Amino acid sequence: MAPTVSAALPLGSPASSGLDPALNQPPARVHKVHLMGIGGTGMAALAGMLLERGVAVSGSDQKVYPPMSDYLAGLGIEVQEGYGPQNLAGSPDLVIVGNVIRADNPEALELGRRRLPYLSFPQALRHYFLAGRRSLVVAGTHGKTTTSSLLATMLDHAGLDPGFMIGGIVQAFGRSSRTGGGPFFVSEGDEYDTAFFDKGPKFLHYAPEVCILTGVEFDHADIYADLAAVKTAFARLVALMPPQGRLVAFVDDPVVRELVAVAPCPVLGYGEGAGEGADWRLDKLTVSPGGTGFTVLRQGELFGEFFSPMPGRHNALNALAVIAVLDHLGVPPAEIAAGLAAFTGVRRRQEVRGEVGGVTVIDDFAHHPTAVRETLAALKAAYPGRRLVAVFEPRTNSSRRRVFQEAYVSVFAAADRVLIREPEGLEAIPVDERFSVQRLAADLTAAGLPARAFAEVQEIIDQLAVDSRPGDVVAILSNGGFDNIHQRLLARLGGTERGGRD
Repeated sequence: MAPTVSAALPLGSPASSGLDPALNQPPARVHKVHLMGIGGTGMAALAGMLLERGVAVSGSDQKVYPPMSDYLAGLGIEVQEGYGPQNLAGSPDLVIVGNVIRADNPEALELGRRRLPYLSFPQALRHYFLAGRRSLVVAGTHGKTTTSSLLATMLDHAGLDPGFMIGGIVQAFGRSSRTGGGPFFVSEGDEYDTAFFDKGPKFLHYAPEVCILTGVEFDHADIYADLAAVKTAFARLVALMPPQGRLVAFVDDPVVRELVAVAPCPVLGYGEGAGEGADWRLDKLTVSPGGTGFTVLRQGELFGEFFSPMPGRHNALNALAVIAVLDHLGVPPAEIAAGLAAFTGVRRRQEVRGEVGGVTVIDDFAHHPTAVRETLAALKAAYPGRRLVAVFEPRTNSSRRRVFQEAYVSVFAAADRVLIREPEGLEAIPVDERFSVQRLAADLTAAGLPARAFAEVQEIIDQLAVDSRPGDVVAILSNGGFDNIHQRLLARLGGTERGGRD
C-alpha cells in the first residue's frame, strides 16, 4: 500500500511573539481566510488553491510585482497594500502567516490581540492539501522550481492529474498551484524558515514519500551561519523519509552523498558520474538552440533517448531526476519521453520575454553563483555565435552580503559583457558584511570581461539602448521584479518607452 500524508499537523514554535500556541491549529470550519504576505510565490499559489475550495480569500503585502500580482488580480483576490490592524477587521476564520512577516509586524501584533487561529504556509499546505495524498517533494539549493514543474507537468501528461504547489508559474497550467484529483501532490521543498514562530525549514512539514535532492550548497546567509548549518537542515529532511519511500539524489555532489549515506529508505542516485552510486546516468549530452538532447542509462544499461526543450546541462540533470521518479512510479519510458518533449517551461526560468530589432531579452531567476554560472553557460550554448550580455541584480539576503563576493568573479565567464545593479536595502546590512558591485565590476574587468556597476535601472536601460546590436542576447538575472526592466528595455529598443518606473 502506498504511503499517504497523515492529517496530523506539526506545530510551530510560537515564542515571545504574542501568539497563543493553542491557536496554532486549523479551526473546524473555515469560510474566510486572510494571508499575510500573500504576494510571495508560495502564498499566492496557496491563495489560489483555497479559492478553488470555495473559501473567501483576502491578503496583505507590500510591493507585489509580476507575475504574482497579475496572478492574484486574475483570481479576483483583494490585496491590501501594506500591513496593519485594519486588515484583520473582518475577523477571518483563519490567518495564514507568510515567512516574510516578523514578530513585530503591526498586523502580526493585531493577530495576537484578536486571538484568531493561525497557521504557517507549510502547515496550511499539509493540512488542507497533502493529507491523504502521496507526497512528492523536490528539495535542494538549485533547480527546485524547474524540477518540480517538470514533475507536475509530466505526471499530468501521463494522465495522473497531480496536485502541485510550486514557486513559479508553470507555463502548461498558467499557474503555480492546483489541487488536482489524482493520488500525487508535488511540492517545491524550500529550506528557508517556516515563519517567525517556527524557524525550522518549510520542507519538514511535507512528509515526502519520494524526495528529489538536487544538490546542497551554502545559501540563505540571513538564516544559516555556514554550510554545516545548511547540511543539518537537509539531514533532518533525509531522516524524515519513510522506510518504503525513495530518495532521488544528485550523487555527483559530495555533500548529497554524505547526507543520503544514512537515509532510512532506498536511494536512487543520479548524475553524470559512472561511480558513487549513480543508478541513473546522463550520457551523450547535446545542447542546441531548440533544447537539449541526452541519453539515459539505468544501472549501466540504456533506458532511453530524451529531448528537453530547456537548454543546458543543469536542465538535463533536472529532467533525469524526474525520469527516475516517474520510472519508480510506473510510468512507461515512452510516456516519460513524450511528457518531457512537451514541457513548455516555467515563467522566469530562461523565459524569452521578447525580441526587438534582433535583440533577444531573457528573464531568469538565477542569483546564487552556481545558478548564474549554469544559466549563462546554457544560454551561450543555446545561442551559439551571438553576444551574451548578462544583467545581474544581487537582490537576495545572501547575494547582498559579501559571502559570495569572490565566487561571483568566476561565474560570468560565458557572458561577453556584464551590467550589475547596485542592490537596494544595503543599509540594513552591517558595512563590513555588504556586497560591493563596484568591486565585482572591477574584478571582472581586470579578468578581461567588460563589466559596469549602475545605481539605477534606468541607467542600465539607457546603456543597453546605446550598446545593443542585432543578434545580442540580454540575460536579465534576478529573483525579484527588477523594476520591470524586461518590458521597459523591450519598449525602449522598440522606440515606445515613455520613461519612468512601470
